[in-house]
Amino acid sequence: MSESQNTEWKESWRDEYIKWLCGFANADGGVLIVGRDDRGKDLGINNARELLESIPNKVRDLLGIMVDVNLLEVNNKKLLEIVVEPYPYPVSYKGQYHYRSGSTKQELKGPALDRFLLKKQGLHWDALPLPGLQSSDLDSVVLQAFRQRAINSQRLPEKVLDDSDKLLLERLRLVSGDYLKRAAALLFHPDPEGFVSGAWIKIGYFEHDNTDLRYQDEIHGDLFSQVEQTIETLQRKYFKALISYDGLHRQETYPVPLAGLREALLNTVTHKDYASSIPIQISVYPHKLMIWNPGILPDSWSVDDLMAKHASRPFNPDIANVFFRAGLIESWGRGIERIQQACIEAESSLPEWQLEPQGVWTIFHYSSEYLTEIEGSRIAGPETIQEALQVTTQETTQETTQETTQEILQGALLETIQQTTQEQILALLRRNPELTRKQLAERLDITPDGVKYHLEKLKKSGKLKRTGSTKAGHWEVIK
Repeated sequence: MSESQNTEWKESWRDEYIKWLCGFANADGGVLIVGRDDRGKDLGINNARELLESIPNKVRDLLGIMVDVNLLEVNNKKLLEIVVEPYPYPVSYKGQYHYRSGSTKQELKGPALDRFLLKKQGLHWDALPLPGLQSSDLDSVVLQAFRQRAINSQRLPEKVLDDSDKLLLERLRLVSGDYLKRAAALLFHPDPEGFVSGAWIKIGYFEHDNTDLRYQDEIHGDLFSQVEQTIETLQRKYFKALISYDGLHRQETYPVPLAGLREALLNTVTHKDYASSIPIQISVYPHKLMIWNPGILPDSWSVDDLMAKHASRPFNPDIANVFFRAGLIESWGRGIERIQQACIEAESSLPEWQLEPQGVWTIFHYSSEYLTEIEGSRIAGPETIQEALQVTTQETTQETTQETTQEILQGALLETIQQTTQEQILALLRRNPELTRKQLAERLDITPDGVKYHLEKLKKSGKLKRTGSTKAGHWEVIK
């Protein structure tokens, strides 16, 4: 037996313990035992009869609630049992709001107090009215793009194309009385930070863990744009893509599956605690990507609860509803599952989640296969061929310029073409000795038979040799 979410032990009574009763009332209720020490040993009290009368009156006067105070006798020791029911409205102690969490009592302040008060009223942060915001202030282009997405997802009827912006916002339940809700500013205003501090995304690149920041970007605008611009910025500036070709079609493989990354970002902006005024932070390293969401899980949830199948409980229901109507998220609590599925389909490492007091980390670890290839010698595409040939060209320039006679120039056209192709083959094989004839043909845009011809010429000239079998071996360029 020990103290828990619903039990607290005190050796003797002090009036300040009314704070603990306030915490029980604001949480799930509980029992405070007077006359028992922290180790669970019953010590008893001498003034039990007096406290039976005084405690209920003090609690009533200070908290405005009623509690049951019972006299217990255990092993000839007199104890007091104070039973507190959970209350549906906020209970304060001298203007302070206390809350029972686990086996501790907390005084709620700042964003935590805001969340608590809203919850007790059955409200959410994103549903509060925002004076000063008009439908005409919102970005009509973003609203129109949302209409089309919602129609394509078949989650709104086609007639929304004819709705006014005001009517559309009412359909989306983003109107509270005469005011638009906070969610409307985040979703559709071109500058939501004018209403909500910290409503943006920060990206930074770090060479190693715990090292200084190398460079960074800030992503601003409506939430739809933030998600898209973040993915675009990561692709363009922060990721190294593995390049391959399917025929003439260039294929790029990123360290994080883009479908999983998109789902993670949508999950983050939907569940963020915007009252924290802290931006979402994405830290990129050579071997991993970490997303920091300044938000909290539902009461008493752990990471295990997050990973298990669960009902949808969005931190910002109005934002989540709009993303759902746009076809960007599901409404069944499947965000984590969809992230994992995207990683499985891409044969990538599964992400992990870490819970901290003020937020949640989503961590994508790059696969060992990706890290091996990106550090190795894989090469594809005309631009990288030219890079690989740069050194070879510099080394051969002096020799070539010495052979300037007209006779050599007239007789060497075919040989020059062949030599250029062979130098390209050598450059490719220096970077990736395991390339097959088919892969070389695709990169050089010639037939496999043509590649075979040049490989034989290179072997005969002593510039190239094959080590191992046809299937399991590799090429070795001889310097």
